[in-house]
Amino acid sequence: MNINEFKSELSDHILPFWIELKDEKHGGFYGEVDYYLNVNKEGGKGGIATARFLWSFSAAYNATQNKKYLDIAKHSYDFLVNKVIDKKNKGIYWMLNFQGESIDTRKHIYAQAFGVYALSEYYMATKDEEALNYAMDLFNIIENLGYNIEKNAYKEEFDMKWNETSNEMLSENGVIASITTNTHLHVLEAYTNLYKIWPSENLKQRLENLIYIFYEKIYNDETQHLKVFFDKNWEEIIDLKSYGHDIEASWLIDEAMKVVELKDEKISKMILDIACNIEENAIDADGAILNEKENNVIDHTKVWWVQSEAIVGFYNAYENSQDEKFLEAIEKVWDYTKKNIIDKRSNGEWVWSVETDGSKTIRDIAEPWKTPYHNSRLCLEMMKRMGENDK
Repeated sequence: MNINEFKSELSDHILPFWIELKDEKHGGFYGEVDYYLNVNKEGGKGGIATARFLWSFSAAYNATQNKKYLDIAKHSYDFLVNKVIDKKNKGIYWMLNFQGESIDTRKHIYAQAFGVYALSEYYMATKDEEALNYAMDLFNIIENLGYNIEKNAYKEEFDMKWNETSNEMLSENGVIASITTNTHLHVLEAYTNLYKIWPSENLKQRLENLIYIFYEKIYNDETQHLKVFFDKNWEEIIDLKSYGHDIEASWLIDEAMKVVELKDEKISKMILDIACNIEENAIDADGAILNEKENNVIDHTKVWWVQSEAIVGFYNAYENSQDEKFLEAIEKVWDYTKKNIIDKRSNGEWVWSVETDGSKTIRDIAEPWKTPYHNSRLCLEMMKRMGENDK
C-alpha cells in the first residue's frame, strides 16, 4: 500500500468513469449504469446523488487543482441549484427524472445534509458566495424544521412542504425508525465541512451537541458499537450492528472534534474503542470488512462503501494510536478491495458488493445510492493523510 495507488485509483479509474456519465443535454449525470455496464440515459437522478457528485469533484479539485474536476463540479452545481433545490418551499428534492423534473418531492434531513456538505466543498473550490448562502440556507432548514429540541434529535422525512412523514427512505431491516444514526452521522459530517468556511458560534454549538449525541445516545459502551435505529424516545428498536457506519463514524467524529478544537478524553476513547472493536471483530477471514450483524446473525456480504470507510477509519485510528495493527488491517482490506471490489473491466468502476459465496452482486454500478462519494473520499483522505505523514 502506498500513496500512489490511491492517486492512481482516483485519477485513472474512479473519476474518469463518472465523468463519462456527464449529461450534457439535461444536466447532472446519467442516473443508472447496470451491472453489465449498460448506461440508461433515462434513469432517475437522485438529490443525494447530485450532492455527492458535487462534493466528489469539488474535493478532487481542492486536492489536485486539476481544472477538469472544477469544470465537472460547476456542471454538478448548476444542476443542483437549478433543478434539485426547491425554490418555492426550499430544500433538496429526493428524486428527479432524467430531464431534471422532480418526481419524488419528499424532503429528507439526510439529503439536506448532503447539500450542506457538497455546497461547502464547492465554496472552498470557487469562493462563490451563492454556494455559501445555499449551504447556510440548508443549515437553517435543518435546524429550524429538522431538529427536535425536546428529544435532542434530528428528524428524518418530510413532504414537499415540510410536513413530517413516516421515515420510509432511511429505514431498513424491517423497521420504521423515528431517529437514525445514519442521518445524525451525515448532519455531523456536513456541519464539520460547513464550519471550515463559516465558523459561526451557533454552528460550533450545534456541532459539539452532535458529538455528544453520539456519545450519550448512540454509542453503546458495553458493546463498543453504535446503535442504529431508534423510536421517537431514543429507544433502540432492533439489535443491529452496522460495521461500516461504526468505522465511518469513528473518523468523522474525530474530524468534527478537531475542527471545533474540542478536547474530551472520553470522546477520544470512544473513537479509538470503536476502531479497535471493528479491527478485532469485523474483519472476515478473507480480509474484508463484514457488512452487519442483526440479532447475532452476521451478514458476510462485502459492500464497496464499507471497505472504503474502514480503510480511512483504520488509518485515522493509526494516526491517533500509532498501533501497527491498524496498518495491518488496512493492508488486508485494501488487498481484498483491489482483488474483488475494484472492477477489472475496461470501462467499469467498483462493484456494489461481493456475496458470501464470492460471486459479484448483480446490482447497478451507478444508481441513486452509488456515486463516487465513498471511494473517491477514500483516495482523497489517504492521499492527504499519507502525504502529511511522509513530511
